[in-house]
Amino acid sequence: MLSLMEAGSAALFLSIVFTPALIRFLRRRDIGQQIRLDGPASHVVKQGTPTLGGALIVVAAIFGYLIGHVGGYRTFTRSGELVLALVVACGLLGFVDDLVGVRNSRNLGLNKRAKFAVQVLIAVGFALAAWKWAGATTTLSFTRYNFPGWHMGPVLWVIFATFVVVATSNAVNLTDGLDGLAAGSSTFCFSVLAVIGYWEFRQFSSPTHNYYIVPGHSPFPALDLALVSVGLVGACLGFLWWNAAPAKIIMGDTGSLSIGAGLAGLCLLLNLDLLLVVIGGLFVIETLSVIAQVVSFRVFHRRVLRMAPLHHHFELLGWPETTVLIRFWILAGLFAALGIGIFYGDFVKVGAF
Repeated sequence: MLSLMEAGSAALFLSIVFTPALIRFLRRRDIGQQIRLDGPASHVVKQGTPTLGGALIVVAAIFGYLIGHVGGYRTFTRSGELVLALVVACGLLGFVDDLVGVRNSRNLGLNKRAKFAVQVLIAVGFALAAWKWAGATTTLSFTRYNFPGWHMGPVLWVIFATFVVVATSNAVNLTDGLDGLAAGSSTFCFSVLAVIGYWEFRQFSSPTHNYYIVPGHSPFPALDLALVSVGLVGACLGFLWWNAAPAKIIMGDTGSLSIGAGLAGLCLLLNLDLLLVVIGGLFVIETLSVIAQVVSFRVFHRRVLRMAPLHHHFELLGWPETTVLIRFWILAGLFAALGIGIFYGDFVKVGAF
């Protein structure tokens, strides 16, 4: 528990204290957000707000993870290192995408196909390493490795894991359209995963139950993944202090892609494959709103929303940005609470408590 507190506190401290310095650095170099021309008119005032803030989220999360190992818990695991590697890789992709957008003075970065191809390559690399190097189970899981426990085999699992990583990183990226929305919503998700990881660690240390074993080549991979989660909680919270409306800095794709990838990687290695849909329910809704809009327009030549993703639809209905933000935070919190409730219910059911 002390290690978790150290990790979260260190990440929070680094993120909240050093973000102002990053803001000044970005302003001096005129690295600001480019606003989409077809977006809500109220967003025009955000033009030029410093972007690339997600870089500090990644650095703070890694810093917190490392500090968490200074205390009583000193074991680094392949699972924890792999998730952080995934976060860094997607963060670098987002960083390049953001820089290209800034240099072109448009809200368009890398070529969509090229960006997607790199995302897939990163996700495939993670999935292969998770299976071969970190020892991930290749069964479909909900709250534990043997529920429902459908064996997919290495090939199908790698394909599935690749889809989960790409889909989740893009889902968070789509949600990152309002000041503080992605950072605040992600904090709920990572907080839940930190608690679940700690519960799985405590259960694993009990010789009488093996329902929640998290595979790995070290004694306590679940605790190490909990440290990653807590590091991301602290990093997102510290960034949110400056990202809350009106935002002083924007995370950009650097932050949204890395956060989404981290969320996916943690769920896959904690054996929460299907529970991810519940914990990250807000991201699922935002993604479905975009899919519905595109399909409806292409098939029926009509829009089901005034603008996608869903948060822009409510803005155009006349809701103030802060109203949309707080109500979406409430939804994110409810989904996260439902996720941990489902996990706890299964924990009690199998007698792990």
